[in-house]
Amino acid sequence: MATADLTAARLREIFDYDPDTGIMTSKRRAGRPVGTQTRQGYLRVLVGKDAHMVHRLAWLWVHGHHPSNTIDHINGIRDDNRIANLRDVHPTVNTQNQTRAQRTNALGVLGVNQLNRKFRAGIRVNGKRIHLGMFHTPEAAHAAYVEAKRIHHEGCTL
Repeated sequence: MATADLTAARLREIFDYDPDTGIMTSKRRAGRPVGTQTRQGYLRVLVGKDAHMVHRLAWLWVHGHHPSNTIDHINGIRDDNRIANLRDVHPTVNTQNQTRAQRTNALGVLGVNQLNRKFRAGIRVNGKRIHLGMFHTPEAAHAAYVEAKRIHHEGCTL
């Protein structure tokens, strides 16, 4: 059963979902929580032969329709599937809700890179990189980044 073929009615026959805890359970296996964690930290479950992301199923279960865009975990915790933590947003907004640096970031500080002995803060807005300044500490550079992020990124939850 492909994702688009799975209806809210059929989903509710197979699973129960608690919107307050975000836990989806199997009706066949006496309330046992479902989902296997992916490498990225999301929960995935098989329905028939098809894999489904639990956060997308939670949306379908509560709202009765498939999400039209990307489901964003507002708090950045990928297995926190409480309905209050999920929002159906454009992929750009989802990307703007990034709360920690990429693994490839040498400093491990979002929006900051080191240039010689100073720290440069920068942000992308509408595909263009904006230089926010050079700072003496990574913390000061990150603070400038967060301030700009709150202004320019509608998806920001920092």
